[in-house]
Amino acid sequence: MYPELAIRELVANALIHQDFSETGTGPMVEIFADRIEISNPGKPLISTLRFIDHNPQSRNEALAYFMRRINICEERGSGIDKVITSAEIFQLPAPNFVEDNKFLKAIMYAYKTLRQMDKEDKIRACYQHCCLKYISAELMTNQSLRERFQIDAKNYAIVSRIIGDTINIGLIKDYDPTSKSKRFAKYVPFWT
Repeated sequence: MYPELAIRELVANALIHQDFSETGTGPMVEIFADRIEISNPGKPLISTLRFIDHNPQSRNEALAYFMRRINICEERGSGIDKVITSAEIFQLPAPNFVEDNKFLKAIMYAYKTLRQMDKEDKIRACYQHCCLKYISAELMTNQSLRERFQIDAKNYAIVSRIIGDTINIGLIKDYDPTSKSKRFAKYVPFWT
């Protein structure tokens, strides 16, 4: 049900980015009927909204170097990109990264239909899809998001609502705000 590559990357990240100064805790993998949660102690070094595009920044460089040497990770900062790409390929809801002051939790969800996804799931998927497109030197469109959700072209209005909701909370924006054409609109992440 879950992409092996995504689980491997999330577990490797939990090990590499754990904060060893937090005592009495360590990385943890919890498996539930509808999700897998992988957590590690320590506040992330960068915003969870920038995991996709940010340059690699490791809390434990020696451990990251060792994990690269044994072919578990690459130290290129592309692990989260692979996780999100895998979720799209497997048609899973977008992964969620929950930050607290003492830990980070990455959640991979089991398959849900579009109707089973809540508004937050759809917005998160739209934002992550937009980020993946942008770092691949492409731009998100209604069509690309329809393909991500496997929605027929005749149902473009469903995707338009998801895009509108994601714009309204400030996660994405129009690539060309002067254009009046919604049919050919393109979108970029808020940080561009």
